[in-house]
Amino acid sequence: MTSRWGVWVLISLRGSSLRFYELRESIQGISEKMLAQTLRALVQDGLVWREVEPTTPPQVTYGLTGFGRDVGEPLTELFDRITRRLSPGSAG
Repeated sequence: MTSRWGVWVLISLRGSSLRFYELRESIQGISEKMLAQTLRALVQDGLVWREVEPTTPPQVTYGLTGFGRDVGEPLTELFDRITRRLSPGSAG
């Protein structure tokens, strides 16, 4: 992963595949350019797959490969643990 954004992309894709704009909306603070660069690197590393539908404009969907799910699983557990700890009303 080339940037901190790679972790967020893996976490965002843990539930289902998403189109580019859905990913951008799910990751606050990421620019289109940074998302495109991050996705390119994750696809190249074999963590994320990319599918282009030949429409006008093209619809591009991304999802986790098996390797991406394996790598993302501990990240998801960590993310969930942090989210629970930081949520309002949590004892801790």
